[in-house]
Amino acid sequence: MTKQVIKTIVVDDEPLARKGLRARLERHEDVQVLAECQNGLEAVSSISQHRPDLVFLDIQMPGLNGFQVIHKLRELKQPIPMIVFVTAYDSYAIKAFDVHALDYLLKPADDERLGAALNKVREYFSTQHQDEQSQKLVSLVAELTGDDCEEILRKLANGEPVETNPYPDVLAIKDGSEVTRVNVQDIQWIDAAGDYMCVHALDGMHIMRKTMKELEQELNPQFFVRVHRSAIANIRFVKKLVSHISGEYHLILQNDTELKVSRSHRDKVKAAMKM
Repeated sequence: MTKQVIKTIVVDDEPLARKGLRARLERHEDVQVLAECQNGLEAVSSISQHRPDLVFLDIQMPGLNGFQVIHKLRELKQPIPMIVFVTAYDSYAIKAFDVHALDYLLKPADDERLGAALNKVREYFSTQHQDEQSQKLVSLVAELTGDDCEEILRKLANGEPVETNPYPDVLAIKDGSEVTRVNVQDIQWIDAAGDYMCVHALDGMHIMRKTMKELEQELNPQFFVRVHRSAIANIRFVKKLVSHISGEYHLILQNDTELKVSRSHRDKVKAAMKM
């Protein structure tokens, strides 16, 4: 009997991790890697386009994290493929995913653990239980968009309730192998520097690779407002809005930082300040 080919997509923001996982997967004759994705937005697009059977999905990624990818697929009413989560959070992930009967790989993935995960996938397909796995997955991540990934896993592992606030309380900023947790309420303003965002918070400036549009969507619009093509301000740190003879407006923050307000964003800024 011919083995069923498992059409697969690999999603990870680290190029070496993607390359290593793909090389290991290609040793399995019944696995066909359709695509690689380097962030959550690419993953949503690729999954919608290719309709894979299986996705190896990194949890901590720029733009949309692994949980948010699944949430977005549900919003778009796209079928949820089999998911094997890929995570570096070994302290919480093992217990969290074991409790919910979902599979995972710890970075860096090894051949033995990958083989076990693929065997579980094959078993699901052979017994037609993939719908059951999808339901477990959906019940786990349907509302998990409010916290950063490590906090979600900690709560799941400890049986704590998970908040459903769509806006995060903490911004996880990745720098190489380090992740810095910045309290969102401490962010004063954000400006763009090429392909990077400069996040100015009470504890200093942090650099992250994310687009201004992605950050604008991620932050609570009740407090964060786009003031310019390349700047977002936290209204809680605004001291005053100043108009100049030229017709230009500027925001003055509590630390005396001055941000120009573009004409296209002027009305939104005034509304946010309840002027």
